[in-house]
Amino acid sequence: MSQTDSRELRSYLAVNLVRGLGPRLQTVLLERFGSPAGILQASPEELSSTPGIGRKILEELRLHNHADMARRELEECRQLDITPLSLADENYPVALREIADPPLILYQQGALLSADQLAVAIVGSRNCTMYGRRMAEQLSAGLARAGITIVSGLARGIDSFAHRAALQAGGRTVAVCASGLKEIYPPEHLNLASEISRQGAVISESPLYRKPTRGLFPQRNRIVSGMSLGVVVIEASSISGTLHTARHAMEQGREVFAVPGPIDSRESEGCHALIRDGVKLVRGVDDILEDLGPLVQPVRKSAVQTSPNRTASVESSDSREVEVRSPREVNLTEQQSTILNLLHDAPMLVDTVIEQSGLEPSRVLSTLTVLEMKRLVQRLPGNQLLRMPR
Repeated sequence: MSQTDSRELRSYLAVNLVRGLGPRLQTVLLERFGSPAGILQASPEELSSTPGIGRKILEELRLHNHADMARRELEECRQLDITPLSLADENYPVALREIADPPLILYQQGALLSADQLAVAIVGSRNCTMYGRRMAEQLSAGLARAGITIVSGLARGIDSFAHRAALQAGGRTVAVCASGLKEIYPPEHLNLASEISRQGAVISESPLYRKPTRGLFPQRNRIVSGMSLGVVVIEASSISGTLHTARHAMEQGREVFAVPGPIDSRESEGCHALIRDGVKLVRGVDDILEDLGPLVQPVRKSAVQTSPNRTASVESSDSREVEVRSPREVNLTEQQSTILNLLHDAPMLVDTVIEQSGLEPSRVLSTLTVLEMKRLVQRLPGNQLLRMPR
C-alpha cells in the first residue's frame, strides 16, 4: 500500500470511528465535503450547518483525536489479519457500492472474491422450527453447489444453518456482523465465524471492538441485502426483524423470495404476507436462479459440473473458467456452459459454433435450442447466433 493510499484509508477509518455518525450522516457529509479528509478538516461551523449534525457529534470530534484512533485501529487490523476496505478501494464489493448508504469501511476477515457477486442472502427467524432449518439447509447447500455465495447475518437460527450448509457443501459464504469483528455476536458463533473466514469472509462496518446494540442489527441488514442479487426469507413472523432485510432489498432493487410454511404457523406469517404482496414463492433452487437480477459486471468462475439439485457434491477436476453474465447461467450443464461461452456479443454463425465446440452437430444444435429457450441465446437471420446481454 502506498503512503497516499494508507493516508486515505486512515481518513476513512477516522470518520467511521466518530461515534454518533451513522451511515446516513456519513453519506451526507461525504457528499458535502467531497472526501473523508474534507470532513475531518471542516470547521465546527461548517459541520453544524449540516442537517443532523448536533452538539454531541461536535463534542465527540472536539474531545477525541480520530486520526490517531485510526492509526491504532489500522495497526491492530494488521496484527489480527483483518483487512479494512474503504469505499474508494478497488476491491470493495461492486454491488454494495451501488446502495444508497454504502459503508465507508468494511472490515474483512477472510477473502471477498469477484465471484462473490453471484450471491444470494438467506435470512429468517432466530427461533426457527425444524421445517425452517431443513429449508435453510436445503436451499443453501443447493445454491452453494451451483456456485452461488451464501450471505447471511451470523445470527442464531436460520442464518447459522444457512452458513453451515454452504460450508458443508464446499461452497462460499459471507457473514455480515452487526458488531465489530473482535466482538462476534452471538459469542457461541465464534468458531463458526472462524470457519467462514477460511471458506469465505466475515465482514462488518463496525469498528473492531464495537459491541452489539439493538440499532446495529437493522443497519447491518442493508449490507446483507446490498451484497446479494436476491434475498430468500425463511420463517419470519409478522413483526420479525428479518422483514427489514426484505424491505432493504426491495429499496435496493434486489429480488425478494419467500419460502411458504404451514398456513397456521406464526413463524411463517411474514413470509405469507410477502407472498400475498407479490414476492415470489420459492419451492427450490431453480425458482431462485430463474428470477435473480443481472450482474453489475460479468464474473469469471470455474466451470461447475454438478447440478444444484443433486444431494451430494462432486469434486470437479476441470479447472476451466467460464464467464457468467446472469445467475441463470450457473444452473447450466457443463455442455451448455461450454457452448454458451463460445458465443460473444457479436453475431456468430452456427457452423462456426459447431466447429469450435468439437461436438457432434446434433448435440450442439439441441443445446443451442435449450439455451434459446432459457433466453441466453438469440437466433438471428442468416443462421447466426448472439449471446444475450446480461
